[in-house]
Amino acid sequence: MSRDALARRALRVHRELLKVYGEPRWRTPLPPLDELVSTILSQNTNDANRDRAFHALRARFPTWEAVRDAPTEAVIAAIRPAGLANQKGPRIQNVLRQITEERGALDLNFLADLPPEEARAWLKRFKGVGPKTAAIVLLFSLGKSAFPVDTHIYRVTGRIGLRPEKMSVEKAHEHLERLFPPETYYAAHLNLIRLGREVCRARRPRCEACPIRSLCDYGQRKTDKRLKS
Repeated sequence: MSRDALARRALRVHRELLKVYGEPRWRTPLPPLDELVSTILSQNTNDANRDRAFHALRARFPTWEAVRDAPTEAVIAAIRPAGLANQKGPRIQNVLRQITEERGALDLNFLADLPPEEARAWLKRFKGVGPKTAAIVLLFSLGKSAFPVDTHIYRVTGRIGLRPEKMSVEKAHEHLERLFPPETYYAAHLNLIRLGREVCRARRPRCEACPIRSLCDYGQRKTDKRLKS
C-alpha cells in the first residue's frame, strides 16, 4: 500500500475513533521538567505506579535541585512504586545534573522556543530518554508536534497495517508522524492507546467489538478465517 493510501487510512482510523471515544483529554499538563521525570518513571510500569512514585518523590523533596543533590538511596526509596527504582533513580539524578551543567539551572522552558526537531534532539541526548519519552514531553507539556509510540500504539498500528510488521518502535515514531496529520497527534495518540487497552489487547483481542475492524488488516483476516471455517 502506498504512503498516500496509508495516510488516508490513518485519518479514517482517527475519525472513526473520535466518533466512539470523542476528543480525549489527558491530565493537567506538567511543566516540561516535571513531565520528563514523570515519563522516565513511567517506563516499564503503569500510569498508577508512575503517579504514585512521582507524587512520593515530590513529597519527599521540595525541589528538583533537592532531588538532584540527594543521596541516591533516598531517591530510589521514594520512587520504589514505579519499579526498576535502582535504574530510574540514578538515571533521573544524572539527567538533572546534566541539565544543570548545560543550562545553569533546572528549567526546560527554553525548549518551547525551539523547533520540534531541535527540542527532540536536545532531549534525546540524555541516557534513558528515547523517542517516546522525548515525544511525550514535546506533545503534552510543550504542545509541539510529536507522536509518542508506546506498546499499545505499536501493537495496534501493526495490526491495522499502518506500519510494516517488522518496523522497530524507534522508526515507528517517525513513520506514524508522517502518516497522521499533526493536528490529530494528541487525540489519535490517546484514542489508539484506549483502543489497545480496551479492545485490541495483546492477548485475545476483541475484534468482534472493534469499531475500526473494517479498516484493520488483522481484523479482516480474522473475519475471513472465521467465515471459511
